[in-house]
Amino acid sequence: MAKDSVATTPAPRLKALYNEKYVKELQAELNLANVHQVPKLEKITVSVGTGKNKEDKRHLETVKNTLTKITGQAPVERLAKKSIATFKIRAGMGAPVGVSVTLRGARMYEFLDRLVNVTLPRVRDFHGVGTKFDKSGNYNLGLTDQSIFTELSFEETQVVHGLQITFVIKNEDAAHSRALLEKFGLPFEKEGDRR
Repeated sequence: MAKDSVATTPAPRLKALYNEKYVKELQAELNLANVHQVPKLEKITVSVGTGKNKEDKRHLETVKNTLTKITGQAPVERLAKKSIATFKIRAGMGAPVGVSVTLRGARMYEFLDRLVNVTLPRVRDFHGVGTKFDKSGNYNLGLTDQSIFTELSFEETQVVHGLQITFVIKNEDAAHSRALLEKFGLPFEKEGDRR
């Protein structure tokens, strides 16, 4: 095989849009002097806490299967970092207290594209996602049911569990993070929609 015929996979749609269009638009809209000040998505973390079911192997396997199917990456088990007597948890105890996947690069952009354009429109009575950002300008999205993901079959959604999606963004402040996520198509709720 000749060196010239090496196949390169095209960049994900949202990554290409970000590099070619959104960077210039955000720099102009946010009045930024330097292109390096433009907010940038660094990683997306998808995690599920096992809660009361931390000893249940079937529940843990269901959670792992869910994360593998929706992210395309094997999840990592998380052990307790602190001992909490009320919850009967010891630091580093055998049973995992959660499972998580960290997405970067092409997989991150592909996951975000599917989340915004396929998954969120399937949520019943959807009025947009919340508008709260943390102090660092990162965004957390909690979902109560994994069945909205099209990658999962009906049998795989019999054990219902929620999941947390964290968008880690390199930014100046939360307003810049929101502008970036709006460019990517994340539908934030309007001011009067909260119930």
